[in-house]
Amino acid sequence: MIFVITAMTVLFIAAVVLMLLRRQLQEKYAVLWIVVGVAMLVLEVSPPLLGWLASVAGVQVPSNLLFFLGITLLLGVSLHLSWELSRAEDEIRRVAEEVTLLRAEMERITPDVAPTDADDV
Repeated sequence: MIFVITAMTVLFIAAVVLMLLRRQLQEKYAVLWIVVGVAMLVLEVSPPLLGWLASVAGVQVPSNLLFFLGITLLLGVSLHLSWELSRAEDEIRRVAEEVTLLRAEMERITPDVAPTDADDV
């Protein structure tokens, strides 16, 4: 069973690297997922390490610590993506307003030029 989990983790890291090389994933996100993948590999190769971390954290069952860390990571990623989405929406709104103002200015300067279909996009 450990071989299957380790193979899946290696495939996960390879997929992240491939997405990074194809420019489908930004570096700032790739680093996070590679760190998560490497941490998964370390915990898979050395199961006593999770037990030691659980005892240090005061958690009686090591799998509970693993679930807690996973949920914390997912909440952090969700919060970060929400923040990025908010910034992107603000930027899109700002650019749309600038385009509208520029289009109005262009129509004011050259009122005799009819807009083409490409301008409606």
